Amino acid sequence: MKLVLATHNQHKVGEFNAILGALVPNLEIIGYDGPEPIEDGLTFAENALIKARAAFEHTGLGAIADDSGIAVEVLGGSPGIFSARWSGSRSDEANRRLLLEQIKDVRPANRGAAFICTIALVGVDGEMTFTGIWPGSVGLEESGSAGFGYDPVFVPEGFEVSAAELEPAVKNSMSHRSMALEQLAGYLASN
Repeated sequence: MKLVLATHNQHKVGEFNAILGALVPNLEIIGYDGPEPIEDGLTFAENALIKARAAFEHTGLGAIADDSGIAVEVLGGSPGIFSARWSGSRSDEANRRLLLEQIKDVRPANRGAAFICTIALVGVDGEMTFTGIWPGSVGLEESGSAGFGYDPVFVPEGFEVSAAELEPAVKNSMSHRSMALEQLAGYLASN
């Protein structure tokens, strides 16, 4: 089985293959080289569906897409769907710096956050979405060099290190994306 992943982000293609490859035998995730649609949805699910629909229409293959981000409690759930462009650019470093600046005076106990990921599947049989939520908090500073995005500032619940300090296999076994992918894998295996 082959699915196209509606992203130009090779980190995500690798992560999807690593996680789904262990869950769904004979599944190949390929990257998408088509045009990027305008993500004007108001939720992670709406944006994931916009991307998956575009990839399905462009390639004719079953398509998956995710929309994910970090939701910080003290910021009312922001950056949320704006996580990738929070600083006005697509720079992970600038986004992390701005987030840390915005909550620099917030006590550690009040820095609750969650990574949220919704994956959309679009194909000839219709559309489905699957959502994973990884609770934690925003650290006081960046730490770790693994991962990408907000990983260096996100401290998963039950840990004292950032997501960027976790071994990739550990992160992939518990992340918001892995939770959503496990749901998708269950659906693919039963259909």
